[in-house]
Amino acid sequence: MEKVQYNEYLQEVTDILPGGVFLTVKSGEELNTMTIGWGTIGFIWGKPIFMVAVRDSRHTYELIENSEEFTVSIPFNGAMKEELKYCGSHSGRDCNKFEDCDLTTVKGQMVSTPVIKGCKLFYECRIKFRQVMDAKNLVEEIDLKWYPEKDYHTLYFGEILSCYIDEEVD
Repeated sequence: MEKVQYNEYLQEVTDILPGGVFLTVKSGEELNTMTIGWGTIGFIWGKPIFMVAVRDSRHTYELIENSEEFTVSIPFNGAMKEELKYCGSHSGRDCNKFEDCDLTTVKGQMVSTPVIKGCKLFYECRIKFRQVMDAKNLVEEIDLKWYPEKDYHTLYFGEILSCYIDEEVD
């Protein structure tokens, strides 16, 4: 694994994210991963930040609410499409996604939450701020399109503690 600057692959992340990446959370001994297609990378409070959004209906929400960290694992070149599809359509409440998808984890460098082997780029983050979306502050157009069931996201702003690539993965 080779350390890189958090923004070195920003264009690649921006291009790949809408198609899905892995958000992994560990709470106690329970580990879960889910597919996310929304997030941002930026610089806030003098720190590099990865903001992820998790709906309160998701199993990952239960875990991230009881955790102070998360990791984001990003496959490149269309890799792991089936695994991303499965992890985005099945709940960790009902199955073990790691076993079902034959996902291997790799110990985090700066956090206790692992990353997913086979991906190219990894972010390890410590949560600095959480914000539940307030529907009254959301424009109606977005509310109607993205939240017909009123299952709003909580936004998690994680300080990027470590960012690295796996040189062996294309």
